[in-house]
Amino acid sequence: MMEDELGELDDRHREFIAICEVCAPREHMAAYRFCGNGCPPKDRLALCKAFIAKAVWDFPTTRIPINAIRHSPTLRRLCGWETLGDIPSEATFARGFAAFAQDELPQAIHQAMIKVRYADKLVGHISRDATAIHAREKAAKKESEPMAPPAEVQAQVVPDPTRLQRQLDRTLNENPADLPRTCDRGVKKDSQGKKLSWRGFKLHMDVADGDVPVSRLLTSAGLHDSQAAIPLAQMSAERVTSLYDLAAAAYAAAPIRHMSARLGHVAIIDHNPRRGEKKEFAPAQAIRYRPSQQCRTGQFPPAR
Repeated sequence: MMEDELGELDDRHREFIAICEVCAPREHMAAYRFCGNGCPPKDRLALCKAFIAKAVWDFPTTRIPINAIRHSPTLRRLCGWETLGDIPSEATFARGFAAFAQDELPQAIHQAMIKVRYADKLVGHISRDATAIHAREKAAKKESEPMAPPAEVQAQVVPDPTRLQRQLDRTLNENPADLPRTCDRGVKKDSQGKKLSWRGFKLHMDVADGDVPVSRLLTSAGLHDSQAAIPLAQMSAERVTSLYDLAAAAYAAAPIRHMSARLGHVAIIDHNPRRGEKKEFAPAQAIRYRPSQQCRTGQFPPAR
């Protein structure tokens, strides 16, 4: 029916239409409606669809999707602009995109999608891991650490609770606020054990069976993977009902296991020997752990 109206659609157009149908951006536009004060804003629904098109076509800058929309009548009409004169200026695009990012509109749409699609479903495994996000901006300077007190003084001072221990007593609204989000440098081992360094950020994700991202957190690149595990677990528990938490040895910490148990999950985390003898999984746990290994190598299990 759309091809009869707009003409022949290629694969990217079809992908764009499918994503817009699943995301249902119209349901999230109430906050951007005209309230009667000042000049009426441009149609934010069309700008939101242009924001989605920027991701589908992998446009690196704001100016490129504007030019693509102006030169493609099909894409222009799919976004919601009937004529060239309806397309707003580049400044309006920039303000709209900035508002979507500041309001975390993509995160809200993703959360609503997961809650609707998994309302009556049971997730078998949640695979938890992090990946590098490269950035072009400058890395923030690290603050110099204070000098350590003498050993005699250290023995008398009661150590402060670690971040993981503090996270156990905090809510989901409090835990992410404690994580750094500035651009810095990070180092991470890949699936082959090689060290990778980059400048930018780190994306922490919980992924359900079938390569479905359930929740995510963006932090500084230098943050250790384990520091985002408890907030991710709290976030995923609000969105889906799951059974097993699968994670690599970087997440082998008592507070993380305690949070999994508190949420009613079974934690299957690879053992970190820390200069000791490595403990192997029981046969049943090793089978359960396979989806987590496939997640880190990009070979995700089929949807169940």
